[in-house]
Amino acid sequence: MKQARLHRLFNPRTGRCFDVALDHGFFGEGAFLPGIENLPRAIETVIAAAPDAIQLTTGQAPHLQRHPSRPKPALVLRTDVANVYGTELPKVLYSRILEDAVLQAVRLDAACVVVNLFRIPNAPEVSDQCIQNILRLKPACDAYGMPLMIEPLVFQPNAKAGGYMVDGDLAKIVPLVRQAVELGADIIKADPTDDTSAYHKVVETAGGVPVLVRGGSRASEEEILARTEAILAQGASGIVYGRNIIQHPNPGGMTRALMAVVHDKVSARDALKLLR
Repeated sequence: MKQARLHRLFNPRTGRCFDVALDHGFFGEGAFLPGIENLPRAIETVIAAAPDAIQLTTGQAPHLQRHPSRPKPALVLRTDVANVYGTELPKVLYSRILEDAVLQAVRLDAACVVVNLFRIPNAPEVSDQCIQNILRLKPACDAYGMPLMIEPLVFQPNAKAGGYMVDGDLAKIVPLVRQAVELGADIIKADPTDDTSAYHKVVETAGGVPVLVRGGSRASEEEILARTEAILAQGASGIVYGRNIIQHPNPGGMTRALMAVVHDKVSARDALKLLR
């Protein structure tokens, strides 16, 4: 019954999805916490803005699922924890998956699970762990009808851009996206390319698997709205944004402005007027 859960994620009017990521606390970095120090309150704010989905961890998902509102954003459950995001990396890097991750997702009434596929310079062991995580998840996802979202991330060298700075090089993103598809992704969550006019090549290499675009590091509201409009025009099926919402002075308003771009084809310029 993957299709039933996918229907909960993707808006039936537009076929697109806007997933707000609030799972940053999972990764043990203090710099990721601004805006979500009080996560139950942050979840309340985002629910009120009515995105299609909210991305959470097992420890925090109950705040969403206990909420009595209807309709309610679908749950996307984060299944892996890693220590690869700091400005100074530890000697041993890891990416670990939850035990019985898909059963936990079923119990939490998730509509999807998400897992990383890292490519980090000089850390092939982390890529190996990610692939092992995916290979464990895929059969369980198929058995329980749970859509599998894979998040391919190409990192820049930590000495150059430490602290979770991804590489927007199309030539690096495309093969990792393709690998994620070959591993069995039902949804791809990928970075924007430096040249947004080339993003159709990422969509093409996904071969019909819907591509949701990550927001990445914090950007101005003008930049994030314009980038969203441009990438959707290139064929992306939606967005997954976190810090560009939760660290905005008006997270509810930013969510609604982005929803207008994603689902109502409002221009970035007009969405900015709505925000202000």
